[in-house]
Amino acid sequence: MKLSVRNLNFSYQDQKVIRDLSFDVEDGEFVSILGPSGCGKSTLLNVLAGILQPQGGEILIDGRQIRGMSGQFAYMPQNDLLFPWKTILENVCLYGTIHHNREEAKKQAREQMARFGLGGCEEKYPGELSGGMRQRAAFLRTTLCEADIYLLDEPFGALDVITRSDMQDWLKELCVTLKKTILLVTHDTDEAIYLSDRILILGAPGEGIRKEVRVTEENRTREWLYRQGELRAGIHRIIKGRTEQNTEGEQDGKDS
Repeated sequence: MKLSVRNLNFSYQDQKVIRDLSFDVEDGEFVSILGPSGCGKSTLLNVLAGILQPQGGEILIDGRQIRGMSGQFAYMPQNDLLFPWKTILENVCLYGTIHHNREEAKKQAREQMARFGLGGCEEKYPGELSGGMRQRAAFLRTTLCEADIYLLDEPFGALDVITRSDMQDWLKELCVTLKKTILLVTHDTDEAIYLSDRILILGAPGEGIRKEVRVTEENRTREWLYRQGELRAGIHRIIKGRTEQNTEGEQDGKDS
């Protein structure tokens, strides 16, 4: 489903964090949001998820306005938020349990465990799994919400570098079959380049979108990513507010 944000506004007391923000995410598109700390990236996801109420503007899905919490969004925060006293199977079935569809949720979860790299972990507890495995469980819980749009708030930010790279590889492959609309907030420029169709770079609080970067390379590998130094540097300059040195190649992310 297509997400449209129109003239969105949000403030914390007298601090304007989001001012007249507008953008679209097409059906099945993967869009990442980069920007300096405090620019409103996570706030934006909280507003879209209905956790925070906007103070102006519209949020639309396929042209229909959404207000408050909606079952069409599934929100995954940085921390896995798994209940330590529940098994992995019980944790990932939380949505089904709340909506009185526990047995069907368990059936779906068991069918997906191996696909998410969690085969044999059904009866284990979160404390018995690595950080990467817990994040896989959290992502499975997100997909079982049956939402159309995933809001991912730095889901791999707390992981070590090697585990984070493995999880990015896993998510890239998984997205091919999920075919969902995804909005990812991250501080990791390489993560955004590697996973995204487009990158939206926010400026200072209230400034809005400073630049949009399209990543058009279809056959992305780690080797390809390592060669994107020029693109990486261009994005860094935009985040820092120095856009005058950008080149066309830095804006489309296509390997030459």
